[in-house]
Amino acid sequence: MKKIVLGGGCFWGMEAYFKRFEGVLRTEVGYANGHTLEPTYKEVCSNTSGHVEVLLIEYDPEVITLEFLLGHLWKVIDPTLLNRQGGDIGSQYRTGIYYLDEMDLPVIEASILSEQTKYEKTIVTEVEPLNYYYPAEEYHQDYLTKNPGGYCHIKLD
Repeated sequence: MKKIVLGGGCFWGMEAYFKRFEGVLRTEVGYANGHTLEPTYKEVCSNTSGHVEVLLIEYDPEVITLEFLLGHLWKVIDPTLLNRQGGDIGSQYRTGIYYLDEMDLPVIEASILSEQTKYEKTIVTEVEPLNYYYPAEEYHQDYLTKNPGGYCHIKLD
């Protein structure tokens, strides 16, 4: 099993989108790479904690590849927008790829280089090691499953 953490705007839609793929074993929404411990949603939304809303994906690399996951990240975000996706604005909505395994970095870099050819603007998606991760509150987990009419900037149909 491998893990990758992706920031793509609001984490509700990211989770609903990525958990559909065969080979994705587990998803969890949370907060990453800020400068406070155990942040709350309110703190993250205040733009004072430095965290980004993220989706932790555990996957079976024998069934699904990192290239595949990153290819689908590019389908649901605009990687040239800084601190916003869809109607969500703020630094917690920045896009990012946060890796746990240094061996994933060449795959991530190649994916960004390939994606950049589709844009005139520079891709601003962060690429960093995952320095800190904290799960979001329970009501955020599987939010769009529990609340099918909830807001999502990602087209899920």
